[in-house]
Amino acid sequence: MRVMVLVKATTDSEKGILPRPEDFEAMARFNEELVNAGVVLAADGLKPSAHGKRIAFDGATRTVIDGPFAETKELVAGFWLWQVKDMDEAVAWVKRCPNPMPGTSEIEIRPLYEFADLQESATAQTEEIRSRVREKLDATLGPAGAFGGLGS
Repeated sequence: MRVMVLVKATTDSEKGILPRPEDFEAMARFNEELVNAGVVLAADGLKPSAHGKRIAFDGATRTVIDGPFAETKELVAGFWLWQVKDMDEAVAWVKRCPNPMPGTSEIEIRPLYEFADLQESATAQTEEIRSRVREKLDATLGPAGAFGGLGS
């Protein structure tokens, strides 16, 4: 199963305060363990929400909202995309993770939809489009590339 592991933002991360060098080093070692175990599909940190934008949808209307965004506890500062056996394995890995931020931090684990989970809503045309997109992604990113929920 694939899971998205979300490192929640903190007041410090939203101010652009980076972790201390020793914290970076501990996280680098942890990331190396994940890679060596074949767990990581993707990972990265995000700049503070002040550098971001949100687009609000209301029917056909689109409204662009500039960051920063108010609810720090709802924001994401970084992520991993993992391939794990089950949610218990994901939890075990997160428990081994060094604290990603000085002070109190939170990490959220969310399972991704796989294409099979969505087939009830798919039409024949959806399947054709999905296959074309999957082929193009495989050609550029390789079979383990983005949009695994598009199936193989």
